[in-house]
Amino acid sequence: MDVNHRAWESAGEKYVREYDEISAVAIGGTSLLPLERELLRDILAAGPEVIHWQSGNATDDVALVHAGARSVIGLDFSETAVRVAGQRARELGLPCRYVRAALPGAPLDDASADLVYTGKGGIIWMPDLGEWARDIARLLRPGGHLFVYDEHPAAPLWSWDADEPRIRPDRDYFAPHHVNDSFPAGGAVQSQHTLGRIVTAVSAAGFRIVDLSEYPEPFWRMGGVEAAAWSGRLPNAFSLLARLEAR
Repeated sequence: MDVNHRAWESAGEKYVREYDEISAVAIGGTSLLPLERELLRDILAAGPEVIHWQSGNATDDVALVHAGARSVIGLDFSETAVRVAGQRARELGLPCRYVRAALPGAPLDDASADLVYTGKGGIIWMPDLGEWARDIARLLRPGGHLFVYDEHPAAPLWSWDADEPRIRPDRDYFAPHHVNDSFPAGGAVQSQHTLGRIVTAVSAAGFRIVDLSEYPEPFWRMGGVEAAAWSGRLPNAFSLLARLEAR
């Protein structure tokens, strides 16, 4: 955890250096992808109170509010990320506030949200999926939803070779973890979860799966890289929408 905290505080400095550019993306609403808008359309139309689990640069929060969210509480490991996101929310007059938190163990009341949104590089930093899913269930009101849009669990296996997609010899789909070697969290230790473990953890926490989809397009592309693994033949991202049925 200490290694990961240092890595993400360092990465958070990017949010300071690129504050204006990131704010422009936030205001434009382009960080919330069409597939996310479609899956969340009816939920956001009802004006939910949202918790953004691992809010990062918080660009999605602006888009969520513009799409109908009544309010957003962002939770993040990085003090820098929380500070910068809070500054942007105040400047834009948004109903968003931010809390520095090591997750799971969100410092928020039970049944305080209608939607927990998490994604774009979040779940890989949760070593215990059972604890992760149970804490999210605790935060939701009955009938509330969990939405995940994230890197596909198989994606860390693909090489970034331009000619052919290959499986990296240093990665194992069933390994417990590996060291991240790309920006922004190079050097941090990320958990390697299978899709089956994710679905099982969510179901065991009292959720009913509403939608589970896989996508060939990665949610993030390293600048200047055109990997053959991204050409449409392999899974690179997934989304999961689940409704809380029981506690």
